[in-house]
Amino acid sequence: MKVAVRYYSRTGNTKTFAEALARGAGVEAVSVDRADAAITEPVETLFIGGGLYAYGIDSHLKEYLQDIDGKYVGRAIVFSTSWISKHALDLIAKELKAKGIQVEEETLYAKSAQVKKRIPLLEAFGKKFA
Repeated sequence: MKVAVRYYSRTGNTKTFAEALARGAGVEAVSVDRADAAITEPVETLFIGGGLYAYGIDSHLKEYLQDIDGKYVGRAIVFSTSWISKHALDLIAKELKAKGIQVEEETLYAKSAQVKKRIPLLEAFGKKFA
């Protein structure tokens, strides 16, 4: 099963979250602002996430989602970190669905202060898709 992990993080919390998922899945977590972030080969599962900033997702993540080619993604699992709200999950899912990508109902979320405590759970979750 081919898995990819993509994320955008300003403070490092979402990066920590993404890296734990990726370790479990045996892949590398790649920030969407890297040159090699594009999905150019089919993946069965794409973990994709970002934080909520001033009631929206960061422009780097938004641009990535708008440019993603849905024909390469079997399904997506959305994740997010924030101080208060899970709203980024809905915003990311909406962009993916607009590309015709199946978005799983199960999402992953942690308040920023809880991310490090969730690392073992995240690694185990990622491992299910390895």
